[in-house]
Amino acid sequence: MANRRTAGSGTGPQAQERALAGGRGRAAVLESVAGWVPGEPVGNERLPVDWGVDDAWVRRRTGIGSRHRAGPGVATGDLAYAAASRLLAGSTASPSSPVDAVVLATATPDHLCPGTAPALAARLGLGTVPALDIAAVCSGFVYGLALCHGLIASGLYGRILLVGADVYSTWLDPDDRSAGVVFGDGAGAALVAAGHTGDPGELLAFDLGSDGTGYDLITVPGGGARARADGKPPAPQDAYFRMQGGTVYQHAVERMTGSCRTLLERVGWEPAEVDHFVPHQANARILRAVADRVGIGPQRCVTHLDRVGNTGAASIPLALADAAGRGVLHRGDRVLLTAFGGGLTWGSAALRWPGTPQTISTDSTEGTQHVAVR
Repeated sequence: MANRRTAGSGTGPQAQERALAGGRGRAAVLESVAGWVPGEPVGNERLPVDWGVDDAWVRRRTGIGSRHRAGPGVATGDLAYAAASRLLAGSTASPSSPVDAVVLATATPDHLCPGTAPALAARLGLGTVPALDIAAVCSGFVYGLALCHGLIASGLYGRILLVGADVYSTWLDPDDRSAGVVFGDGAGAALVAAGHTGDPGELLAFDLGSDGTGYDLITVPGGGARARADGKPPAPQDAYFRMQGGTVYQHAVERMTGSCRTLLERVGWEPAEVDHFVPHQANARILRAVADRVGIGPQRCVTHLDRVGNTGAASIPLALADAAGRGVLHRGDRVLLTAFGGGLTWGSAALRWPGTPQTISTDSTEGTQHVAVR
């Protein structure tokens, strides 16, 4: 069993956190988080009859009981706007401390060109702030946190809106039950702002990686320049999402486990010192396997996929918002995030939770919202 370091020790985790940040200085802090999922939940009993699945079959293989689907005419930008607008309505952002950049992590942009983030910024009334998309698939929110951290710690920007949103239902093959039972639609939004080292919500450290040799393991073959380069019309099935599930499982467990171990060493935490482990909500078997290998018990794992499925880049902020809304997260708690996605990409982040949040939770036929405000 790991020895827990004394909090006040000069070699303890707090000292190592300060050393990572270079002493008391400018830092990036997670300020607030919100989530949004569309419509009523689609329970396992409502899945297509010709898939030949029942609730027990789906839960046994994935841990998922329901997911949400965007309605006709609803795209990623709409879900991103729903989450972001609710976040901003309850935030401390103001004319004196504005949002001055927007980052959108998504694998399902509204169009191949241009990116969705500029339209989102305009719709939110943020004027001509810089806005860009990140295409790191399910790792996108962690990659986005790292990008926001760098932009803020460098002094370039003071407050950034980060959104993870995906509408995988638009890419699912109606005959592919393996993907159909897993994926849901949703969006999560966060504000990352300038603060000081030691502040609640401080983003402490990151570990990111990729392996392009697994490029074809998670893919939508058609639609991009590669599919058009030979001048032949794309096959209809190439418009659908494809994933080699068994191989992806092995990579996901290996990469997230390794990334977590690297990051824990970097930030100076023992596995026993992690208060909350928030992995990408891929499926229950992957979550359990990674947590077991890292050495984190199930009581410290934050899960949300049983109610919303795998929501891609939205899964981590949705899980955080849900946990905050339930009062699970407390000021100063050590939080470890990890994700894995197509590319292949993966990443982990360590942070201190911003504080005991105010919560606003509403359930309606239009969606489910959980907001945590610093």
